Amino acid sequence: MSISRRGAGPWPAVWLAILVTCQAHGAPRVVDAHMHYNGDPAFLDKLLARLEAVDGLAFLLTTPQDLPAVKTFIGKHPDRLMGFGSIKLDDPHALEQIDQFKTAGFRGLGEITGPLKNYDDPAYSPIYARAEKNGMIILFHTGIVNRTRPEIPADISVDRMRVTTLDNIARRYPRLNIIGAHLGNPDYAWAAEIGRWHPNLFFDASGSTLIKKREDYTFFKSIFWWSGVVSPHTPKSDVSAFEKLVFGSDVFAGELEELDASLERYRKMLDACGVSPKSQANIMGGTLWRILNP
Repeated sequence: MSISRRGAGPWPAVWLAILVTCQAHGAPRVVDAHMHYNGDPAFLDKLLARLEAVDGLAFLLTTPQDLPAVKTFIGKHPDRLMGFGSIKLDDPHALEQIDQFKTAGFRGLGEITGPLKNYDDPAYSPIYARAEKNGMIILFHTGIVNRTRPEIPADISVDRMRVTTLDNIARRYPRLNIIGAHLGNPDYAWAAEIGRWHPNLFFDASGSTLIKKREDYTFFKSIFWWSGVVSPHTPKSDVSAFEKLVFGSDVFAGELEELDASLERYRKMLDACGVSPKSQANIMGGTLWRILNP
């Protein structure tokens, strides 16, 4: 595999070392694009054991304050963990934090959530431009947001995080790889249709979607409808439409059981929809592995 990046500048030494180590170990069976670090060091050891069991690599979503401890742990296990920096789009120090995460060898940003403006607002352009320049992936929350503390006022709006806002970002930053978490729940059709035309846009199906649709998994065939359709209105590719999906568990608060549950839900849905073993392998890890190793 080549370890060059087009248009992203030189590799930091830490980043290059991590990439070389991952390539030496070969592609994992599972790449989890959506794994939250809960701030508990004991969680890291438990996560490592689970990843070893499933031959997995996880994008570990880490806040700036947790960066020092997590960076050290990732450095010891680069074949199982990849750092993602959890920044806030409205934080005045966001660009500085991006550079700190890049220097630490982190490969992406996210989960981006809770913006005070729409995701595609021009005010956030410097952040997306910096991520694209650094060759980083961005994981955006899309769709409905939980409310675990309803007694506390919060300036959060799902409308600012609609999946449709990713369309403009994907067009403006064609070298920026984007993952929309939760498949836009419940705007699944919009998510798939936007993804259909953007080679740099993918989605995970984490969260409640594969729970509420468990009695009708074939529903997703109507969303990812263009497999094998030759037309001026479809991408010129023989790749399954389902390959706009990547795996994500959305483990948070240390609840690692959700990793196994998510793996089972994904596989049941893909089997129910008749997705080929080759495409399933790409969805569960191959696609993201190739993005990490251009």
